[in-house]
Amino acid sequence: MLLSMTGYGKAECLVRGTHYTIEIKSLNSKAMDIMLRLPNEFRNHELDIRSIITHELERGKVDCIIYCSQNSNSQSNITPINTAALDYYISELRQYAESHNQATDNLLEIAIRLPDVFKTQEQTTLTDDEWNTLQTCLLQAINNIKAFRRQEGLALQRMFTEKLNGISDLLKQVEPLEDDRITNIKNRLEENLNQLQQATKQQIDRNRLEQEMIYYLEKLDITEEKVRLRNHINYFFTTMQEERGVGKKLGFVAQEMGREINTLGSKSNQSEMQIIVVKMKDLLEQIKEQVLNVL
Repeated sequence: MLLSMTGYGKAECLVRGTHYTIEIKSLNSKAMDIMLRLPNEFRNHELDIRSIITHELERGKVDCIIYCSQNSNSQSNITPINTAALDYYISELRQYAESHNQATDNLLEIAIRLPDVFKTQEQTTLTDDEWNTLQTCLLQAINNIKAFRRQEGLALQRMFTEKLNGISDLLKQVEPLEDDRITNIKNRLEENLNQLQQATKQQIDRNRLEQEMIYYLEKLDITEEKVRLRNHINYFFTTMQEERGVGKKLGFVAQEMGREINTLGSKSNQSEMQIIVVKMKDLLEQIKEQVLNVL
């Protein structure tokens, strides 16, 4: 079953009376590319978080954000007032106001906005229990994004199946045109040679003509290209049933399909077949665009 690299997961937990939310988004990428935004108290676990994400999600451009919202019932989240700094500011402001005959009724409003009035709580490292809580929350968010990836992968698999069946149907339309194409080419060559014989009054060696015509028609034969293209289509279907990590392999198979379709176009030498080849290329291009999203 295919997995997409596109996904979104979210989980929430409570650590030290603070409500934390973990959001993870992922897009396609050739390798693992993690953008991590953490509160300061989690910085010492940054490498651990990166390691977990890399192990679980394998590949993609991953944006992980951990942010907090204060719990109004927790006293530990209240920022204390630096009363010494506040008293100092009010005293200095009062002296200045009295010496300049200014009003002193709004000194508290002014002082409370000055630096260092509120003490910033020092961030401490997480205990083992707190880290385990955060880790469980992270894994829950990752599981949610995996579920999203599976859902997107199913949609991709349905799309690939539809496009591959379309290419197979177009390939079947080539076969009835192939015999007519060979006959038309032979008739056109013989007609041109007869005109040349009449113009030059020279006799044509029919045995040599047959040899050259066989050689020429063999170069235009597309049997091998059709067989290889069918094999590539079947291998694409088989690869889609593998467990995971098949995105790059599917990209290589799509490239090989493109080579066979291009060769069909160059050998077709017939407008009807060239139209079919163009339709094949259009379907294959849609496959190539979406293969980039497969894990």
